[in-house]
Order: sequence, then C-alpha cells, then structure tokens
Amino acid sequence: MDRPTTDAPPPAASPAGGPAPAVAARPVRRPAPAGRRPAPRGRDGWTPWLYLAPALAVLGGLLVYPVYQLGLISFLEYTQAQVSGGEPTTFKGLGNYAELFGDDQFWQVLLATVLFAAACVVCTLAVGCALAVLLTRVRAVPRLALMLAALGAWATPAITGSTVWLFLFDADFGPVNRILGLGDHSWTYGRLSAFLLVLLEVVWCSFPFVMVTVYAGIRAVPSEVLEAAALDGASQWRIWRSVLAPMLRPVLTVVTIQSVIWDFKVFTQIYVMTGGGGIAGQNLVLNVYAYQKAFASSQYSLGSAIGVVMLLILLAVTLVYLRLLRRQGEEL
Repeated sequence: MDRPTTDAPPPAASPAGGPAPAVAARPVRRPAPAGRRPAPRGRDGWTPWLYLAPALAVLGGLLVYPVYQLGLISFLEYTQAQVSGGEPTTFKGLGNYAELFGDDQFWQVLLATVLFAAACVVCTLAVGCALAVLLTRVRAVPRLALMLAALGAWATPAITGSTVWLFLFDADFGPVNRILGLGDHSWTYGRLSAFLLVLLEVVWCSFPFVMVTVYAGIRAVPSEVLEAAALDGASQWRIWRSVLAPMLRPVLTVVTIQSVIWDFKVFTQIYVMTGGGGIAGQNLVLNVYAYQKAFASSQYSLGSAIGVVMLLILLAVTLVYLRLLRRQGEEL
C-alpha cells in the first residue's frame, strides 16, 4: 500500500536562534489511477424521481391511455354503427387523415383557428403588459382593487364568463347596445363580430395571468435602472421598449407560449357564445370542429384524427417552449 507523502518545509531557525516550532505536515493525495471511476452517489440520483413518482403515475393514467385510445380510433372506421356493435370495426390506416386533409373545410377552420389564436395572444399580452406597468404607477389601494378585480376575472369559470358576456351584448336585453345606441344589433350574427365578441371574453379571462407575471418581473428590475432612464429623458414607452422589455424577455417568453397553447385550444367560449360554431359553421375552431365531427355527426374516427393533429401542433409548441426555458436557464 502506498503511503501518503508529505511536503514539509525544512526546519527554520527561530529569531532567538533556537529551532523553529514544528509545522504540521499536510498529506498530499496522489491522483487516482487512470481508468478508475468515481464511486456512485447511491440513492441520491433516484431521490428526485421518487418525489415525482406519484405525479407521474397520475399523469400517466390520465393522459397516456386516453392519448393511446385517441390515436387508435383515428386509424379505425369508428362511427355510431361500430359503437352500437351493429358493424365490426375495420382498420382504415391513414384513410381518415387523407379524408380530413382532403376536406377544404378543415383547412379553413385551421386557418381561422391560427388567426383567432394569434389575435387573442397579441391582445392578451398588450392588455396584460399595459396593466402591469399601470400597477407600478398607482398607489396601494388602487393597486389592490385592480389586482382583486383581475383575479376575480381569472377565477371565473369559462362557461360562466361566456354567459355573462353573451348577456352584456344581447340584442334585446344587453346594456352594451343601449349605451352605444346600436338598437337590436346582433353581435353573434356576423362572422367577424362574433369572433370579436369571443376575443374580448378570452382576453378578459386571460390577461390577469399576464398582468401578475409581468408585474412580478417588473418589480424584480432594479429601480436604479429605471431612474437612470427617466433622468436621461426617456418616455414611458421608450423605457418599456428599450429597458424593461429586454430585461423581461424570459418572462414574456413564458407568458407568450402559454397563451398560445391556451388560446389555440379554445372551446367553451366559442361553443357557448356562438351556439356551437356560429351560423353555418362560420365561427368554427379546431376544438369545436372536432366536437361536431365526433358527437354531432357520429364520425368518431374523424374527430379523433382532428384531435391528433391538434395534439401534434401543441406538442411542437410545447417543445419550443421547453427549449426556450432551457436556453434561458443556461443564460441565467
């Protein structure tokens, strides 16, 4: 066995001429031989997975099996006849997807969904960021009132909020038409006005998340930076565009991606406020379109194929979201 060598300094004479006090020798460890791996850390590497195991088990049961069934039905001939057992289930392969992609209505609905989601995201971010800046300018009491009102809108169920907004803009009894002097104007009759009405409700129930998140990010910005920009004569818009926005880029990225995911799969607001997709399906989005195909027309296989397409689109957005989060974590 190798003994540890010591690097002890030579004894030096003391100022009085006597021998210097002994200095404790420090053992020098020799490097481990090449090829020897460090000892494993034991159970430390499994500790995070043990804490995550209950959540993973629940998510696996609630997501994995339904997604498997969704994908399986999208490859089958599955209509009301197969559900009732009158006809055997047949395997169609990619036939349902070919039929779906060959339908012009699907592409129109997909385009309408993308444009509607983009408009909702832009308006939600604009309102949320503006109110977040406003929270930093008002005193404590107005700030508390605005926060409570916003959180109340956020906590309202989607079907309740949709019903309230539908009453506010009702052609016969709604107060909005009376205030604006529009008479018996129907907001849900026209395609664009119906989408606008739904957009307002979606923004109303979505901006509190953006407002609270961005406000927390602004409060984390050093006040000296904002004071220096104000002393240089920068306007509020210039401070936001040149100072706050670059510093809040990680926060804005998170709220943007999450808003895209939420607004792309809107269902309740469209279904309730337009009566299932509007007149002649003029206000259909992908979620409502899948519902009509699966349950209104009993074409469960086509509805499942639409669900798989939505799942793949949202999965791509989620992967972009996770990649951005990882990149921001590395930058921090």
